[in-house]
Amino acid sequence: MEKLLILDFGSQYTQLIARRVRELNIYCEIHPYNHLPENLDEFAAVILSGSPFSVRNDDAPHPDLSQIRGRKPLLGVCYGAQYLAHFGGGEVAPSSIREYGRANLSFIKENEVFLDKIPLNSQVWMSHSDTIKQLPQGGICLASTKDVINAAYRIEGEPTYAIQFHPEVYHSTDGKKILENFLVQIAGFKQTWTPDNFVEMTVTTLKEQIGDEQVVLGLSGGVDSTVAAVLLNKAIGQQLHCIFVNNGLLRKNEFQNVLKQYEGMGLNVKGVDASQQFLEALKDVSDPEQKRKIIGRVFIEVFDNESHKVENARWLGQGTIYPDVIESVSVKGPSATIKSHHNVGGLPDFMKLKVVEPLRMLFKDEVRRVGASLGINPELLGRHPFPGPGLAIRILGDITAEKVQILQEVDAIFIDGLKEYGLYDKVWQAGAILLPVNSVGVMGDERTYEKCVALRAVESTDGMTADWVHLPYDFLQKISNEIINKVKGVNRVVYDISSKPPATIEWE
Repeated sequence: MEKLLILDFGSQYTQLIARRVRELNIYCEIHPYNHLPENLDEFAAVILSGSPFSVRNDDAPHPDLSQIRGRKPLLGVCYGAQYLAHFGGGEVAPSSIREYGRANLSFIKENEVFLDKIPLNSQVWMSHSDTIKQLPQGGICLASTKDVINAAYRIEGEPTYAIQFHPEVYHSTDGKKILENFLVQIAGFKQTWTPDNFVEMTVTTLKEQIGDEQVVLGLSGGVDSTVAAVLLNKAIGQQLHCIFVNNGLLRKNEFQNVLKQYEGMGLNVKGVDASQQFLEALKDVSDPEQKRKIIGRVFIEVFDNESHKVENARWLGQGTIYPDVIESVSVKGPSATIKSHHNVGGLPDFMKLKVVEPLRMLFKDEVRRVGASLGINPELLGRHPFPGPGLAIRILGDITAEKVQILQEVDAIFIDGLKEYGLYDKVWQAGAILLPVNSVGVMGDERTYEKCVALRAVESTDGMTADWVHLPYDFLQKISNEIINKVKGVNRVVYDISSKPPATIEWE
C-alpha cells in the first residue's frame, strides 16, 4: 500500500493536512519530527508541517532529512518551507508585518505541474511571523502574493517543493488541488485508499492477527465502537463477544434502545445492568475528574468480571480512532490533561488482554464512511457523540438517581425536538446540563425555587474545535416551554453560546 509520511512540527493544522490527504483517497500517517519511522522506505513521499516555532530559534525542530531530501518527493508547508530555506542556504527573517489571514496569489509561474489549474488571485491562508527573504540554493520562485514574494518555490534538480501558506485549511480555496498536484502528478500516488479497500485490507489483517482466539469488546452504542464491532464480526464472527454496560448514566431508555438496535446485525451482544453499582460508587462525589476516574474504575471492574465468563478470551477490542493515537505520540508529548477518558490510556495489568484496535488509523468522518461501506444503519452512524462517563459529567455537582432522572427527561425532550424539527443531522453534538443552582420562578401564581438546565448544541468536524449552533428562536422557545411544563423540578432553561476554545463542549 502506498503511504505518505507527514512529519509533525507541532502545528495546530497537522491533522487537517492528513484529513485533506485522506479525502484525496491517499493513505497517510503522522509522525513527530523527532520520532521518524524506522523504515522510511515504506513511504513514497513526505510533507513537512507547520509549527509554532521559528526556524531562527536555537530550540527549533531540526530533524535529519538526509534519507528523505532528494530521494523522495518532499513538500514543505509554512514552517516546513522556512526550514528548507533556512537550512538550505537561503534566508529567513522576521516579517515586517505579521502575515496572518487571507491573501491572494498575484504571481504564478507558468507551466509548473505543482500549480497546474490554480488561477491567478487564488485565495490562500497565511499564518506566520517569519518570511523567506532569500530562497535556498537551487530555489525557483513559483508563486507570490502582494506581501510575500516567495509564497511557493521548488528546488531545481530534485522533487522538493515548498509553500509559505496553508493549503489544508478551508480558506485556501485551491489548497486541496495544490496538494493533489503534488501527490498525484509529482509523487505518483494512485488514489486507491477507499472505505471498501480499508475494509478488505483490515478484515484480512484481523483474521491473521487473532486466529482462533476470542475477543471481548465494550459497546457504547456510539459510532466508533459499533463500526469496530461490525468490522471485527466480519473478520472473526462468533469469536467476538460484545458487552454493553449500563452505568445508570445513559440517556432515557438508551440501554434498551441500543440493545434492540443491535438486534439483526449479527453481533453477539450481552447487556449488563450495573447502574446501581455505579451510582453507589459516585455517591457524594462532586469533583468532575474524580467522577471520571470512579466511572472508569467501576467500568473496568464490571467489564473484567464479564470478560472472565468468556472462555479463551485473549483480546480486547476497542474503538480507538486516529486523533487519540496522534495525541499519544504528539510532538509536545501528551497534552495537558483537560479531562481524562476512561477508555483511553491502556489496560490494568490484571486484565492480561492483548488490544486490537481496527479503527486506530481512521478519522471520525472516515469511520462513518467505513460504517456505510459495511452496511450499518445510517441512523446509527449519524448518532451524536456521547461522553463515556455519560450524564455524570452533565450533572454539575453530586449525582443522585433523582438528578439523573430529571436530566434524562430534559435531554429526551431536547434531542427528540431536534429530530422533529429536522435539526438533529445539522448538529454535531447536543445535550443538556443540569446546573447546581436553583432559581426563583412562578408557576400557577405560586413561587417556585427549582433547578436550572442549560442546553448545548455545537457544530464541528472532529470535536477539536466547535462553534455553538444558531438554533431557531421558535424551536428554543418550544423546547424551553416543554421542559418547564413536563419536567418536575425545573423552572428555568438557558442556552449555551460558548465556542471551543475557549470553552469545552462538555461542561465537566
